[in-house]
Amino acid sequence: MPDTVPLLDLLIVGAGISGISAACHLHRQCPGKSYQILEARDAIGGTWDLFRYPGIRSDSDMHTFGFAFKPWSDPKALADGPAIKAYLQEAVDEYGVAQHIRFGQKVTQARWQDDESQWQVLAEDREGRPHHYRTRVLFLCSGYYNYEHGFNPELPGIGDFQGPVIHPQFWPEDLDFADRRLAVIGSGATAVTLVPALAERAAQVSMIQRSPSYVVSRPGVDRLAQLLNRLLPERLAYRLIRARNIWFQNAIYRRSRSRPDKLRQYLLRLNRKELGDDYPVERDFAPSYNPWDQRLCLVPDADLFKAIKSGKARVVTGLIDRITAQGVLMQSGELVEADILITATGLELKLFGGVAFYLGDEKIDFSRRFSFHGMMVSGVPNLVWTFGYINASWTLRADLNSRFVCEMFQHLDRTGTTRFQPCLGKGEESMAAEPWVTDFNPGYMKRGLHLFPQQGDHLPWRNTQNYLLDRKLLGKGLLDDGVLQFS
Repeated sequence: MPDTVPLLDLLIVGAGISGISAACHLHRQCPGKSYQILEARDAIGGTWDLFRYPGIRSDSDMHTFGFAFKPWSDPKALADGPAIKAYLQEAVDEYGVAQHIRFGQKVTQARWQDDESQWQVLAEDREGRPHHYRTRVLFLCSGYYNYEHGFNPELPGIGDFQGPVIHPQFWPEDLDFADRRLAVIGSGATAVTLVPALAERAAQVSMIQRSPSYVVSRPGVDRLAQLLNRLLPERLAYRLIRARNIWFQNAIYRRSRSRPDKLRQYLLRLNRKELGDDYPVERDFAPSYNPWDQRLCLVPDADLFKAIKSGKARVVTGLIDRITAQGVLMQSGELVEADILITATGLELKLFGGVAFYLGDEKIDFSRRFSFHGMMVSGVPNLVWTFGYINASWTLRADLNSRFVCEMFQHLDRTGTTRFQPCLGKGEESMAAEPWVTDFNPGYMKRGLHLFPQQGDHLPWRNTQNYLLDRKLLGKGLLDDGVLQFS
């Protein structure tokens, strides 16, 4: 690597929510630090730039999905993709982040040089030309799934279908579905978002699911937030609503672990109230698993249920036999006729954006290492990563990790050290290992969890998935716990 490449304090990979959080926090807490963001795409936003399908929106409330330092002022509690991207652009503009972003830079390799206490990072531009970077700290904010392709399970006969086959991750802008019959294969957050949006213009939309998901309606506009915004200063109102929603998310999740049957029956009662007593709720909206074993699907103002009651949308629960020229043949013998087939079949996990990591000449196998508080890896120096909560808003974790990195820089400056890494204690190499996430089993996690670092059997080698607990654990006392070592 050329010696003329400037040494950065921080290199951030990814200009989505996590990367923008990292940059804004650095501006606020460590304004003198040098940094750059490498983004493989041509725009900020990550998920919110990639996904363009009809109805794309957050499935978390924006008072917790928004940044802690930037109030969400839009009345919508569950915001659409363009509104979220506009919010991110405002943060970029307010904190002068744009000048630090290098677009079209896909990171392919990162190598820790022990003698220099720095990461040497290789990226490629769109023409395949190499670009070199050197940084004291590397912060991975690239998300968790493959941007190049989604998950496409084998569907017998898919080649026989006469109409377009669309994966929502690559929605064509010119697709005309007005007055057409659409079959959406899938029952997760993408499917329940797509179906009511498509039903506004389509002749009919059929949501085909092998098994149900939990679907919960909540108001699209938070009336208490509106009231507080009229009565209180903006930032105070935001903090209060954010605190309430964090407490509510945590309480629901705790209830799902302690009394899953009670919560299950409560959710099904809400569905019956929306759909009527004569609708077969147990068939279409009663999963075989407990609430929060997979993520709950939120729909604003019952839009999915309204589309079903109107007759413009319907749910077909059962196993697919094969795809035919005219649509989807179920094992029950029913043919779901369709002009357009949409495979909302999920994501494919991709750890750290597929970057190859090395300690000197040794390639790092993260699956054989332990996760330190869900954000660093045992024995790997000056590397932090963000993977948001599975049971709460992603941004809650992103902001925690961003603040931690800033506090780390302040500690390094105070102590005159340049290196920090979590180190296993005596005997901990052989402690009982668990998957990086437990009690959460959607298909995309099952398919890719083997790539991730493991959890140990005690803190700090646990990935708690508990924001309120993590907020305490990631305080400044963490810097003196003896596990995180400085040199």
